[in-house]
Amino acid sequence: MPPRFFASWEGIVMDITAIIIAASIPSAITGFLFWLLEHRIQKTEEENKREREKRQKEIDKREEQRREYETCQLNMIIASMALSKATAKAVQRIPDAHCNGDMDAALNYAEKIKNDQKTFLQRVAIENIDF
Repeated sequence: MPPRFFASWEGIVMDITAIIIAASIPSAITGFLFWLLEHRIQKTEEENKREREKRQKEIDKREEQRREYETCQLNMIIASMALSKATAKAVQRIPDAHCNGDMDAALNYAEKIKNDQKTFLQRVAIENIDF
């Protein structure tokens, strides 16, 4: 008959095995739940990334349209200036128009503004050149 000492080890080994099994089940469930949570977070991040890219494309499109609009406005201003100057010079040539110094001052002012605008556009263009 084996000593009692060995019989008690068998019971301890069974108890340890039961404890390990009992502890591993909640750990496995917790691990699975964390995996699900991580998977959901990654999916949400991917959706947010796609949404940000979509919004950025819309912003870029609006920015391009704004640039086109501002170019059209600038062209309209230049055309209006040219028409105004041509009209003023034509009126000055009419002998009975009796133009006073206001017409000359307006033409000089228009020329100054046109040159200021040209200088500004050149400066901005030079600042924005990428090498």
